Amino acid sequence: MKIILKSSAVLFSVLMMSCGGKEEKKKEGFSVDRAKTTTEQPAPAPAAADTKPSETVDLTNKGVGPITSVSLAAEVDQEMAKKGEEVYNKMCLACHRVDKKFIGPAPKGILERRSPEWVMNMILNPEVMVKEDPLAKALLAEFNGAPMANQSLTEEEARAVLEYFRTL
Repeated sequence: MKIILKSSAVLFSVLMMSCGGKEEKKKEGFSVDRAKTTTEQPAPAPAAADTKPSETVDLTNKGVGPITSVSLAAEVDQEMAKKGEEVYNKMCLACHRVDKKFIGPAPKGILERRSPEWVMNMILNPEVMVKEDPLAKALLAEFNGAPMANQSLTEEEARAVLEYFRTL
């Protein structure tokens, strides 16, 4: 009982000392009181860097991968687009929503922002694209480092998905 009583007294004393008010005592000697000064800096002009990578328009970049040229007909090939929609729904829908940001960017309007070659190279070669293509790197950062999975699509399937994107 004496041990408990002594331990309680010591604990209470330590507690009281640690909770005591802190008085700042001025030390004798030299001190400087500085007032904070603010200088008004001009607001930076909006630059291209302010645009999100998913909203950046770059129709000249063809990306890194096997696709160097894609010819798009004036009219959408509806049969190919239908096959592309099937592939998209099966392989891409887990991470991409047609018209809104999800785990990955929305494909709606992608051909207004990227070249067809870039889109196909991203579909076929996502690992190399995020390592070597500056825009793909920026997209990776924008989408919290979630890399696009390589779905091992064929060029024919990727081309069909591209045709489907033209219908969105």
